[in-house]
Amino acid sequence: MAKKAKKQQAQSGGTPATVALTTAGTVFTVHAYEHDPSHPSYGEEAAEAMGVSPDRVFKTLVADVDGRLTVAVVPVAGQLDLKALAAAVGGKRAAMADPALAERTTGYVRGGISPLGQRKKLPTVIDASAGSHATICVSAGRRGLEVELSPTDLAALTGAVLAPVGRV
Repeated sequence: MAKKAKKQQAQSGGTPATVALTTAGTVFTVHAYEHDPSHPSYGEEAAEAMGVSPDRVFKTLVADVDGRLTVAVVPVAGQLDLKALAAAVGGKRAAMADPALAERTTGYVRGGISPLGQRKKLPTVIDASAGSHATICVSAGRRGLEVELSPTDLAALTGAVLAPVGRV
């Protein structure tokens, strides 16, 4: 991250994700809520706290596809289809990444991993269902903080492809 962006982040109290959005001039809305550590699902907690349908709130998962970390952004109401993710990036096999490796690589903690502003840019696939919504919500880079933006903007900023990688 450039020194100017780090300074802006420190001054604004933002996260690398919100700094990336601001720097890109992207229209977005921040939603903050009180995170409950006892809640069994980060994504479902976010949907409930914001009063947003779970099909519009997307979780960010990191998988290992043929030895290469890959980000999948899928609705919190469903699950990641690992075979579909592998196919979407031209791979053969996919498995969930080690959580500690995902945290080190992205710069975020589990439950707060954002597809935006990651420490290392990773190949990203957004579930095709995102395209049916004007806006979706994804983690803003920490538990209890979400950003709402258009799926088109999210795909452009992350270099993502849209593919059917989620399942109910």
